[in-house]
Amino acid sequence: MSEVTWTIHGREFANCNCNYGCPCQFNALPTHGHCCAVVGIQIDRGHHGKTKLDGLRLAGIFRWPGPIHMGSGEAQPIVDSRADDAQRDALLRIMSGQDTKPGATMFNVFASMLTTVHPPVFTGIDFAVDVEKRRAHLKVKDYIDQRGEPIVNPVTGAEFRGRIDLPNGFEYTIAEMGRGWSKTQGPIQLDLADSYGQFAELHLNQDGVIH
Repeated sequence: MSEVTWTIHGREFANCNCNYGCPCQFNALPTHGHCCAVVGIQIDRGHHGKTKLDGLRLAGIFRWPGPIHMGSGEAQPIVDSRADDAQRDALLRIMSGQDTKPGATMFNVFASMLTTVHPPVFTGIDFAVDVEKRRAHLKVKDYIDQRGEPIVNPVTGAEFRGRIDLPNGFEYTIAEMGRGWSKTQGPIQLDLADSYGQFAELHLNQDGVIH
């Protein structure tokens, strides 16, 4: 592990192909036996060494042929076009699990389960997420069209609120559950509809979740 230290404090929305709740969050197998997901991250404050990352965005498209822990995954990293060369390098190092204690963050864990990582795309990322209201949208031209919404009661139509609390998690402490729709283009083409959505505050560094 490198001696470079880093911190990210921001927000994310992730939409995967599992049913609401996502059994993978509880060490169970994915709903359909395989995993695919689309993720957007807004960095409100952050740094990698002396390189500031405030205000930058990340996105990723992921696909595994089975459960994530079985490996052989595929990923398409996307980095905010506003990032300069130093920021691009820093973000890619974080996203690929480098400069991180093994197993400490989702970046490191997921990266270790990938076989194919497509060349990173540097482009505009239109992303907004409101964790409290469970709403988000992510649009990346030629790659991602995604939205996130609250789960609704099928009888009354009222919005339902539920949380996942993982005191020892490697991604977040508390995530608001919701649902999402994602269509992707490029090397990884997905079409997710009304499946698990996760809205969370992220506070991470090279050693894991900051509590």
